[in-house]
Amino acid sequence: MNEDLLTIPQAANYCSLNRVTVWKYVKAGELRASLTPGGQYRLLKKDLESFMRAKGMHPFATYQPQNKKVLIVDDDPQIRKLFTNILSHHEYLTETASDGFEAGVKVVSFNPGLVILDLFMPGIDGFEVCRWLKNNPDKSHIKILAVTGYDTPENMKRIMDAGADGYLTKPLDSETLIQNVISLLEGAEVFNGKN
Repeated sequence: MNEDLLTIPQAANYCSLNRVTVWKYVKAGELRASLTPGGQYRLLKKDLESFMRAKGMHPFATYQPQNKKVLIVDDDPQIRKLFTNILSHHEYLTETASDGFEAGVKVVSFNPGLVILDLFMPGIDGFEVCRWLKNNPDKSHIKILAVTGYDTPENMKRIMDAGADGYLTKPLDSETLIQNVISLLEGAEVFNGKN
């Protein structure tokens, strides 16, 4: 059988849904399918994948749990590369953004469990990004680890008041970063202060 052509049970298995649910999507016209002369539905794999993307679903084989996804937001490319290397070594899936606007776009498309957020960037700064995330009902569950080279009591209070879940100062070692990432993604309390 053509691997690009799926039966209802195969489509249901591919997207981890009940076959009745897939059949209902087909009958409602939300999911494109063809009818064979024998009265059986067949779906093109590409149509199923488009439907899944539109619904925010993932094929089971490529699914990445949110608590393994980290967005690194920093205007310094060396910091982004360093944090990406550290997190990738510990099997986290990462994306990066160089400013607050790009961070907003990536949060929507990547759907991370944690954002590592620099405070001072051109344009939209980390404080504004933090407030936007924590005031957005669909995104407020995302953990925010603020990381800054400009450590002052005022900056720490300001970002924590904006809703950050953790606070670290640069430079920081890989062990401190990983311990905080693990703690935040597993829901444990972390020390909000200087490392």
